[in-house]
Amino acid sequence: MPSPKLRYRRILLKVGGESLAGEQSLGIDQEAVTALATRVIEAHKLGVEVAIVVGGGNFWRGGENEHMDRAPADYIGMLGTVMNALALQEAIERLDVPTRVQTAIEMREIAEPYIRRKAMAHLKDGRIVIFAAGSGNPYFTTDTAGALRAMEIGADAFLKATKVDGAYTEDPMLNPNATRIEEITYLDAINRGIKVMDATAFSLCMDNNMPIVVFRLEDSGSLIQVLEGNRVGTLVSAGPND
Repeated sequence: MPSPKLRYRRILLKVGGESLAGEQSLGIDQEAVTALATRVIEAHKLGVEVAIVVGGGNFWRGGENEHMDRAPADYIGMLGTVMNALALQEAIERLDVPTRVQTAIEMREIAEPYIRRKAMAHLKDGRIVIFAAGSGNPYFTTDTAGALRAMEIGADAFLKATKVDGAYTEDPMLNPNATRIEEITYLDAINRGIKVMDATAFSLCMDNNMPIVVFRLEDSGSLIQVLEGNRVGTLVSAGPND
């Protein structure tokens, strides 16, 4: 039974590929993957249905490659997300929690193809579902894939794990006096130029009234605090009643 304290009972967690690299800039650091798996399992043990979209930035950034056409560069990036998904699956299952990896590009020998109804059945049966290969289409980020999957599975919220502890008035890495925003509406975020995620992903969430929580997953207990509706990171929604 889910904890009665929970605000969100089914979530889509978007994790950047850098989270799996640890202190390294590239590749997979097993300690970082295990730490990520442990935090996800903490949420799962509360009865939360957890789906994850993982990025591939620790291997490749297709949209930023200047020496290749965008489409093949993006496909290479999608393959990077599959490697990350398999590494995360192995770490979670090593801690005795069942998972399924579903890919938007078919690779039946290593993962299931993405099927919406099957993904939802896995969640109801207590499995953690990891979505890989983005949306299967070039020119779309894994943020957009995360927003899309959040809508498709009927998630209560789209949780975006970042390097900083929320959305700020300015880039806190460039301006140490930038102020963290605790709560903001979609329209205010647009009008103020707050960079929550890419425009396509943000529009999908806004058009479908999907709450977005931007937070730092590495902070101890932050994911549980978000799930219980506590003030952690930044909440972006239609208004105060959401």
